[in-house]
Amino acid sequence: MAPRPYVVALTGGIASGKSAVARRFEALGIAVYDADVAAREVVRPGSEGLAAIVQTFGAGVLDGERQLDRAAMRRRVFADDMARRQLEAITHPRVRSWLRERAGADHGPYCLLAIPLLAENIAHYRWVDRVLVVDSTEAAQLERLMRRDGIDEALARRMIERQARREERLAIADDVIANTGEEAALDAAVAALHQRYLALAKTRT
Repeated sequence: MAPRPYVVALTGGIASGKSAVARRFEALGIAVYDADVAAREVVRPGSEGLAAIVQTFGAGVLDGERQLDRAAMRRRVFADDMARRQLEAITHPRVRSWLRERAGADHGPYCLLAIPLLAENIAHYRWVDRVLVVDSTEAAQLERLMRRDGIDEALARRMIERQARREERLAIADDVIANTGEEAALDAAVAALHQRYLALAKTRT
């Protein structure tokens, strides 16, 4: 039996720079499987996930194309914790299965799983080999988030506060990239980690 591929979970707070780091690993030929992509895939039209959502919340959650009305669903779960838990109970296990299947089938030297809410769900991802956290100060997150999404500081703070605290993310980290300056500074950090992960994956084969 072939050994399981070496898997690194990539996480960080909102607007911390996860996507910028992921792009650099992809440029080095490493596959990145994104939980946000998985979350869309598992509720695509015709999927069991979408059928379960309709059964739970009613056909009103669909748009005119019979797809999940994400904006309406987001407003509903933000205002209702019970609804949020119901939605997560449907989608989260399917997202985890999607990620694990793709990691298991990967043929590269190693692969990355981009999981924004990893710290909140770490118990379900104990099977990964390593955790990489992109770390940023809250001030930097606020500035990036307001600029990126065109929102005010109050909303940006609420979005940050909904996630795990910075200390909780750092507590699960095997590796940390500090993204506190220019984005170009990420190049060297990613290149160094790439070499480390290649070596770690090689020792496992």
